[in-house]
Amino acid sequence: MRSGARSGLGFALVALAPVLTIYATVRIYPIAETLRLSLHNWNIISPRKPFIGLANFEELMGDALFLEALRNTTIIAFAVLAITIPAALALAALINHRYGSRLAGFYETAIFIPHVVSLVPAALAWKWVFDAKLGPLNWLLGRFGVAAQPWLYDPVLAVICVIVLCAWQAVGYAVLILIVGMRNISPSLYEAARLDGANSWQLFRFITTPQLKPVLLYVSVVTLISSFNIYAQAFVLASDSQGAPGKLVRVLVLDMLENSFRNYRVGYAAAEAVILLAIVLVLTGAQFRLFRDRSAAS
Repeated sequence: MRSGARSGLGFALVALAPVLTIYATVRIYPIAETLRLSLHNWNIISPRKPFIGLANFEELMGDALFLEALRNTTIIAFAVLAITIPAALALAALINHRYGSRLAGFYETAIFIPHVVSLVPAALAWKWVFDAKLGPLNWLLGRFGVAAQPWLYDPVLAVICVIVLCAWQAVGYAVLILIVGMRNISPSLYEAARLDGANSWQLFRFITTPQLKPVLLYVSVVTLISSFNIYAQAFVLASDSQGAPGKLVRVLVLDMLENSFRNYRVGYAAAEAVILLAIVLVLTGAQFRLFRDRSAAS
């Protein structure tokens, strides 16, 4: 038995070796190299990479642009999460209620299209929607007597615009995943609850939502990670008063790219990437802990 188990393990390792090698090359090695570069001063041109320890991280703590990017990214990420999960849950419940109808497939396709649309064309379309002079949003507000708003030229309003665009793109994917989760819930649970007199809201609250906790955890983690890594949305949508892209809403990935390829401070940008990785890991762990505690409480 032991020799058979060992031979089976050896075969599995050999079979998985190509996949593990590719994964280590495209995932593990870049992370390790980023961690190493964050402790060095490298201008991307010189072969010299002097070791400077934690100097990059210390400088980041006093960098106003980095702190602005961190603040904007955090606000956008949590706002997108707060909008996406409830909206996706409600839409998934409505679409799942129509399961089996002729239009069910149309609803699912229509809600998923924003997720697969290329980021740049989508951002350009929303840029037109938010345009202060020609945009349909200000035209619609004008019909109700509301003054035109400088959506893409005010720092606060521009952040809201980026949040709307990111949530619009994230909802479709979340809806599709939640629909799959809903259709895997045993119908017998609903039948038993109906026999006990439960109404639709009680079915959703006490059966659907608890049964979807693993799926909700996955959707929440993916949404938060993708929101912390936004770039094109802010770069294309939010320009400053001179029209420079991405300047009004500064986000972490944009700040990293500028430090790497415009300021030639690769080590400094690597330190930003390490901080972003740490934030994502901590928040992901917190989400797992939160869902585990709620599952235990229920």
